Amino acid sequence: MAGRYGEDVLAGDWRRRKVTPEVDAEPDLVVEDADSGFCGAVVGFEAGAVVLEDRHGRRRNFPLLPAAFLLEGRPVTLRRPTRAPAPAARRRTASGSIAVDNVRAQVAKASRIWVEGVHDAALVERIWGDDLRIEGVVVEPLDGIDALDAEVRNFAPGPGRRLGVLVDHLVPGSKESRIVARLSSPHVLVTGHPYVDVWQAVKPAALGIPAWPVVPPGRPWKEGVCAALGVGEPADMWRRILSRVDSFADVETPLINAMERLIDFVTEPR
Repeated sequence: MAGRYGEDVLAGDWRRRKVTPEVDAEPDLVVEDADSGFCGAVVGFEAGAVVLEDRHGRRRNFPLLPAAFLLEGRPVTLRRPTRAPAPAARRRTASGSIAVDNVRAQVAKASRIWVEGVHDAALVERIWGDDLRIEGVVVEPLDGIDALDAEVRNFAPGPGRRLGVLVDHLVPGSKESRIVARLSSPHVLVTGHPYVDVWQAVKPAALGIPAWPVVPPGRPWKEGVCAALGVGEPADMWRRILSRVDSFADVETPLINAMERLIDFVTEPR
């Protein structure tokens, strides 16, 4: 009889079978479609499907199938809330992207973004920190880029291990442009801004000055700026600069464009 009716459904430790939890698809809940890997925030429903929007504003519809989504890496079944909630106000991060709530930072990916120093890293964190934590991308400061080609070789970039590098004063004919020209890996993207130092990428208006001081050639730039503005030490000047930066609106467009390119490059699906 056992062979006729198949396996006894009560055999084994059936009480330990996992049950996929059901979660209300509230606005701005961030989930990942288990099949496609598309990750986005809930923005509504259409024809019985949930509408997800990713960080670039792209929208896709997904049917509310059992265990079809991942929430913080765990399978869940999304369900439409019993009452249509009032649309939530869309909060923006300091970078201008749509903020996502109720989601933890991802485990760091193998890909990285490098910047020239600790000031660059602090400014990037101030503006793009929320976006980078959601994407699981770590920003690491270098001590300049004089040994960049050797550093890149040691990093060993590859298809699942991309590297983006933000460089100061990346203009034709500069020392920085000659260093960058030695790199050729398709898994490395180097971009940057034209300013002598990342300080100069902050808009003068954010600091309450008409323009950045002109420093004569041969004099250290940061020290020259401090002397012209009556600030004793570069560390004091940097604290003043960083305290005046609240969002992307406080920095120049070339820095914004460079960082957005790097984030897109290191987070692009393989």
